Amino acid sequence: MSETTETVSSTSGPTYTEALRATMVDQLRELDAIRTNRVAAAFLTVPRHMFAPEATLETAYAAEQAVVTKRDKNGLATSSVSAARIQAFMLEQAGIQPGMRVLEIGSGGLNAALIAELVGETGEVTTIDIDSDVTDRARRLLAEAGYERVNVLLADGSAGCPAYAPFDVIIVTVGAWDIPPAWMRQLTDGGMLVVPLRMRGLTRSVGLRRKGDVLTSESAEVCGFVRMQGDDAHEERLIQLAAGEVGLRIDEKQPVDAELLAGVLDTERASRWTGVTVTPAEPFDSLYLWTASVLPGHCFMSVDPDTDTGRVIPANKLACPAIVDGASFAYLGLRKISKDGETPTFEFGTHGHGPEADKLAEKLADQVHIWDREHRHGPGPVFAAHPADTPDDQLPDGTVIDKRHRRITISWR
Repeated sequence: MSETTETVSSTSGPTYTEALRATMVDQLRELDAIRTNRVAAAFLTVPRHMFAPEATLETAYAAEQAVVTKRDKNGLATSSVSAARIQAFMLEQAGIQPGMRVLEIGSGGLNAALIAELVGETGEVTTIDIDSDVTDRARRLLAEAGYERVNVLLADGSAGCPAYAPFDVIIVTVGAWDIPPAWMRQLTDGGMLVVPLRMRGLTRSVGLRRKGDVLTSESAEVCGFVRMQGDDAHEERLIQLAAGEVGLRIDEKQPVDAELLAGVLDTERASRWTGVTVTPAEPFDSLYLWTASVLPGHCFMSVDPDTDTGRVIPANKLACPAIVDGASFAYLGLRKISKDGETPTFEFGTHGHGPEADKLAEKLADQVHIWDREHRHGPGPVFAAHPADTPDDQLPDGTVIDKRHRRITISWR
């Protein structure tokens, strides 16, 4: 594949970009994002910097750095080159083999080039996007990098691409709230759908294997993506408290009455400390997923940094698990309990406001204990996606989240 002119580090050594590429692959292996030699070879081959010309070489080859390529009028990202770590683990989830037909929903060019390396000369890659600016850019960059054989089409991702179907693998590189029927129609039986699926405000890149009308997960990874546009776009509901200082983001059809919550932050705070601790080196993303999947009225709380008065003390001011019940709500807290010089250690707690503050804080604290005891070090849940008309008695045990097209189940092991 062609590359731009580069400075050679020595007369016989690798170019600077080749050295950056090799270092990136080593880092991705250490992060457990690259797990197979085939995916490593693809990352060592594709000239990543050619698909992010607005970035420095160092940024283009950074394992954890995304590059925004387009923003809307409000400054929000609508298209980007995903971080190498996310691209790597999604390709590992997909299990792409030579000769496969692959559809990428959400274009940009780079990921399609990586997929082209994986499917080889006998496979076929199609990438689509709803934005003509994005597809024009992807088509140009793919051609410049030597990947003209990738099919680049302007299309609403929710409709897939019937012209090149069926597909052995569909990879979605935008955040999706649901699984449109077209994806099922165009995916072969036994095929793999890798999709950043949003469930009660949380997004997981889920690798789903199709068997008949049901998709069942084989893997799930924490991720974040710009949201899907078009027919299957879905916006969260935002409830603002204290003149916008605090926001509650409701993602599903949660029965939350905004009027009942007026003035709730003026009530006294009730707190519960759980004794459950964590260090900075320990991931606890499964706690967020656990509370989201088992607690009715679950949402996420955020705090506006420009108007923050400290009246709430969440574990995470950008996105903190919370539950709402009538005129009350509670949220997750975190406090440092270690002394200076000791390994930093933090304790989970819960805080409630409103007439049922004590009850809700206790309810949330109970789930922290259950997570710590039963799921903290476990394999995580199995996700499944059933047709929207599937009766309850035909669903697996677990939490059911009803979407427009699918009934998503989350079953903890």
